[in-house]
Amino acid sequence: MVNGPPPERIPEALPAPKAGRSFPLVWVVPAVALAIGAWLAVSSWLDHGPVVEIHFGTAEGLQAGKTRIKYKDVDVGHIGAISLAADLTGVVATAHLSKGAEKLLVEDTRFWVVRPRISGSTVSGLQTLLSGTYVAVDVGKSTQRRRLFIGLEQPPAFTTDAPGRQLALRSEDIGSLDIGSPVYYRRLQVGQVAAYALEGDGKAVKVTVFVNAPYDRFVTAASRFWHASGVDLALDAEGVRVKTESLVSLAVGGIAFDTPLDEAEPASIPPDMVFELHRSQARANKNPDRLADSYVLVFNQSVRGLQPGAPVDFRGIVVGEVAAIHTQYDPQNERISIPVEIRVYPERFTSRLRGGAPKAGRLGKDGKFVARLVERGLRAQLRTASLLTGQLYVALDFFPDAPRASLDLAQSPPELPTTASALEDLHTTLVGMAGNFNRTLQTLDALVKRLDTELAPEARATLAEMRKALAETTKTMGDASRTFASAEKSLAPDSALFGELQDAAREFARTAQSLRTLADYLERNPQALLRGKSADAQ
Repeated sequence: MVNGPPPERIPEALPAPKAGRSFPLVWVVPAVALAIGAWLAVSSWLDHGPVVEIHFGTAEGLQAGKTRIKYKDVDVGHIGAISLAADLTGVVATAHLSKGAEKLLVEDTRFWVVRPRISGSTVSGLQTLLSGTYVAVDVGKSTQRRRLFIGLEQPPAFTTDAPGRQLALRSEDIGSLDIGSPVYYRRLQVGQVAAYALEGDGKAVKVTVFVNAPYDRFVTAASRFWHASGVDLALDAEGVRVKTESLVSLAVGGIAFDTPLDEAEPASIPPDMVFELHRSQARANKNPDRLADSYVLVFNQSVRGLQPGAPVDFRGIVVGEVAAIHTQYDPQNERISIPVEIRVYPERFTSRLRGGAPKAGRLGKDGKFVARLVERGLRAQLRTASLLTGQLYVALDFFPDAPRASLDLAQSPPELPTTASALEDLHTTLVGMAGNFNRTLQTLDALVKRLDTELAPEARATLAEMRKALAETTKTMGDASRTFASAEKSLAPDSALFGELQDAAREFARTAQSLRTLADYLERNPQALLRGKSADAQ
């Protein structure tokens, strides 16, 4: 047993209480930033609109991230990216639209780039000289949704919601029309050309026009349309008349129409109706002819001045028109003739026929009525329509003294007999008379020479006087023949008078070309309207 002080008591080990974990302040800022980013991402996703692709021919005026998309001048999106098309024929613009713009994206919605343009009589996009180009939207009426669009190269002439009516016209050629060319009604501009395209068979051009409201109510199924792109110059009993719709139509073309206002109930326009676009107002206002009989005329004289479309006249009334002019060689007789095909509209004869018109409006059954008229002297003759222009027309009339002829109804088309024109007949007669006098003079000359030594001086003097008189007469007839030949030549299209008219026409053409050149320059340089013509463009 060991004596000494008691050992110190060792304290009992107890478990220490858990200490609370503290959050480092350094993580507060990233946490807040992450929360804000998440909120922005969710908000952006909730406000995110549709994304579409628009194919354009070129990226001219487009800038990724900057070019805005507008509908009725309200921003509805922007161009986010631009890339080349897979086939390298254009560019693909990726458009980011605003939330709620989904209803704009239907099947017939149209996109186009708004930039300064001069097209026809329309000047547009000048505001983009300061604000920059943008992509405009025209919302269609379809209910089908779409996300891939083909952008227009030219802005549409009218928007889908524009009040008015769209019409389809058919023309032999486009003439001087262009998109934006005006449409006139009673010389008041009421619309414009919206589009044009060649038909599938290549035989005509389809022109789409838009007539603004309220003028579209004047268009009915009976309306007539014609080209109003030039000057209508007419010379008649009232003098010289010049008619044109406007100076604008001279430079950029135009279309005019008229509607008979005496219709009791104007006929409505079928949805698929296509109007005929005529070359002139005179052609447009011609009464439509349902029936046409074809005939052929064979002339052995010059037909210079006769053209397809020339009238066929019966005593001052137009009853048909020239359809075609050909040449024909007869190897048996070795002669060249000129067959002229004409169309005669029988209803123009039978509209006031006593006792009523024949069935179906024809001139008798199987053409026998016309055959009887030919037996009575009906002939076709070329006549001068205008001394100023030298144009010819075909006249049908009765010539009782003409040689007998008949109509071969088995021939298709039948050949109507012809007779020489009055001027040609007179010229031929004078030439024949001059020839006869010349032969008579030669006979008398031989007689004088034979009797010169056999007759007394008095008789020789008498014969000399007769010879002199015959010579003067022959000279007079020759002069008359040459005078008629000169008159006929002066009326020909290759005469000096024609040259002066052609010079005037060329002056009109040069004026129109100058206006066209000015329009082309302003289309390429629209800033010239504000700054004037630049020095390098002189």
